[in-house]
Amino acid sequence: TDFFPPVCSDPYEFGQIAAANSISDVYAMGGTPVIALNIMMFPSSKLPLEAYAEILKGGADIAAEAGVRIIGGHTIDDFPPKYGLSVIGYIHPEKIITNSGARPGDLLILTKPVGTGVILAGQRMKMASQDDVNLAKTLMTTLNVSGAEVMKNYNIKGATDVTGYGLAGHALKMARASNVSLELNLSQVPLIGDTFRLVEEGCIPGASFRNLEFVEDDYYLRGDLNYSLKMIAMDAQTSGGLLMCVNPGISDNVISDLHNAGLKDASVIGNVIEKGERYLYLNN
Repeated sequence: TDFFPPVCSDPYEFGQIAAANSISDVYAMGGTPVIALNIMMFPSSKLPLEAYAEILKGGADIAAEAGVRIIGGHTIDDFPPKYGLSVIGYIHPEKIITNSGARPGDLLILTKPVGTGVILAGQRMKMASQDDVNLAKTLMTTLNVSGAEVMKNYNIKGATDVTGYGLAGHALKMARASNVSLELNLSQVPLIGDTFRLVEEGCIPGASFRNLEFVEDDYYLRGDLNYSLKMIAMDAQTSGGLLMCVNPGISDNVISDLHNAGLKDASVIGNVIEKGERYLYLNN
């Protein structure tokens, strides 16, 4: 179950993004999403009902793309509007992928570039290009089904999707659950458009600082880590990609299959090591 306020001004696109984000949790665990319920908060006295309809249409279209049937839901009057889905899926009990499945020696592969929070903040501040905004929206409405299928094909055991806690936050949660340490090589993390430039120019969303507080007791900066790269690792993502733990012996094949599935930015961004003094190590 997931829902949130609008991340863009177009109600149809908001519905698409919120639905893709909600369905992602099932994909991250290797499941097949099947049915869903709408969750809607909408201020009927402040916004036209046409916007309400467009939000639901956006959600319905993404659900249909995922093979999910929306069978009902609930709406209350509330401001600001919020939308999402409660999604139910199927999975074989012996094939569940969890964030406790990271093992020392695994490589970390990320399937989508990072930077949706920065780009959307840049749009509000009139600092981001329209091309970058359009790319961010495309990524946010892209289902994680391709990445999930690759994980299942290679019997991967450890993964998470990257959303509100940012790349560093979700990596930390995986490290804690697996009782290992994760090394992230931030210069290898794929970025959306001018994300790095925007952060360099001071476009850092408030959620990034809250995520920094979340990880501050459990991470260690190695070497002269670039401040902008560190803050990008804290950037809260909406409908982000999958972070998966992959045996080095199959990593090249996994990357190749992800690229062939259309996830052209999929990259190795780090590795899993034995539990150290800290759960998370950030490198340039």
